[in-house]
Amino acid sequence: MKKIVLSILFLLSYVSWTDENPDELLDGLHRDAHEGNFQNYFARYTADAIFLGTDKTERWTIEEFKAYAEAPFADGHGWTYEVLERNWEGSGNIRWFDEIVFNDRLGNCRGTGVVQLIQGEWKIAHYALTMLVPNVIAEDVGLQTQKADKAQN
Repeated sequence: MKKIVLSILFLLSYVSWTDENPDELLDGLHRDAHEGNFQNYFARYTADAIFLGTDKTERWTIEEFKAYAEAPFADGHGWTYEVLERNWEGSGNIRWFDEIVFNDRLGNCRGTGVVQLIQGEWKIAHYALTMLVPNVIAEDVGLQTQKADKAQN
């Protein structure tokens, strides 16, 4: 009987633990980027993660993203995004989120993604970063984007 009670308590604590929002994963991600902690930053992703950056060419596997990040992280400071807001959806072992973050160079951005609980640890499977463009300047930004695309081709 004692084993059954202990098993039930363990299961209840496990369900309760896995039901929490994995905020520490994303908070730690942003902290590691700010501190330039390359190893910890990338340990937060799954082995097959995808990262989408702000440029249309930036669809990277985790290995491609690591190669990109080597230079910014080399000086001990990757990049800094301050979290302004975060929302979670889903339940169980897969969750998805959206967050508004602020960067001195890019302004307000939106990070969206999917996290997965793997062997008791939350990992990022997909992260997409987009710049938030106010509607009052969206048309101008769109025209500038088209010009830049033409110039690159």
